[in-house]
Amino acid sequence: MSKHASFIWGIADLLRGNFKAHQYGDFVLPFTVLRRLDAVLAETKPQVLEVVAEAEAKGLPVRPILLKTKAGHQHSFYNTSRYDLGALIGDADNLRENLLSYINAFSENVRDIFVKYKIEDRIEELEEANLLLLVIQRFAEVNLHPDTVTNDQMGHIFEELIRKFAEASNETAGEHFTPREVIELMVDLLFNEDDQALRDGDIVRSVYDPTAGTGGMLSVAEDRLMDMNPRARLTLAGQELNPQSYAICKADMVIKGQSVDAIVHDDTLVNDGHAGATFNYCLSNPPFPSKFLCCNDSCCNLDCRCCSVAFCHDEHRCVCRVETSERQATQTRDNFQLAA
Repeated sequence: MSKHASFIWGIADLLRGNFKAHQYGDFVLPFTVLRRLDAVLAETKPQVLEVVAEAEAKGLPVRPILLKTKAGHQHSFYNTSRYDLGALIGDADNLRENLLSYINAFSENVRDIFVKYKIEDRIEELEEANLLLLVIQRFAEVNLHPDTVTNDQMGHIFEELIRKFAEASNETAGEHFTPREVIELMVDLLFNEDDQALRDGDIVRSVYDPTAGTGGMLSVAEDRLMDMNPRARLTLAGQELNPQSYAICKADMVIKGQSVDAIVHDDTLVNDGHAGATFNYCLSNPPFPSKFLCCNDSCCNLDCRCCSVAFCHDEHRCVCRVETSERQATQTRDNFQLAA
């Protein structure tokens, strides 16, 4: 796994001179997702293209159930393009146009991932730097087929890449992902009370992470339950604000066969994407910003209880400042009365 991650991150060496170190992840991560999906779809691609051509000739919509029935395609996502990364390299003169066409041929539930990554902007930037062909060639060399790299291993690779991305960005790794050993401890504690029940029969459980990040907690929870009871099924749901983390999390859920609609891109505290839903378990490592911002986007820097929470606004007024003003007014009045 570390060899895969090191090789993939080594592709960033091609970017030196044209891009800053903190930008490397903007290219490496989405193209890693693309390579993984490319490898996952390779096995049924010929059959899928046949079914797609037949459906288009009859004016029928292409749906996953149709591909599953007629092409043996088991995934909830698909790609209707005749291209894959290998074929794209074979037509270097039209690489940019064909690559965009290939990405846009993904089913909508996957195309959303690349939209969040702003993949079209990344492609344009690589094209302008005369690096697009070199980058695609290097990614095409990476074997990320599920027979070689399991879903669990792919999760580890993602985590390692994100860690490297955080280091290159001079950011704290924990802002992007929670270390796997920490997640494993959290999951063990979460399941401990129901240990025996989870080991019995064909059970179905659900777990929710309101700050899902790259999906590490959801993946580890699923892996742990499968170890405890191979007949069990765990449905995963989550929400994530960061577009890149959301894209990686959603890609992982797509590959695992989970419902891609269960991963929402939005601020959990502002717009709950799972309002009214209930889950058997919930676990989370919420982000803790180094500064707490007022509603006017400047730090309060006031010594009051409100600054201990992430949101210190009340009807577009900074509660800290309102409370402080009230305290100052009270103190002034008291001082005036004493002086009198």
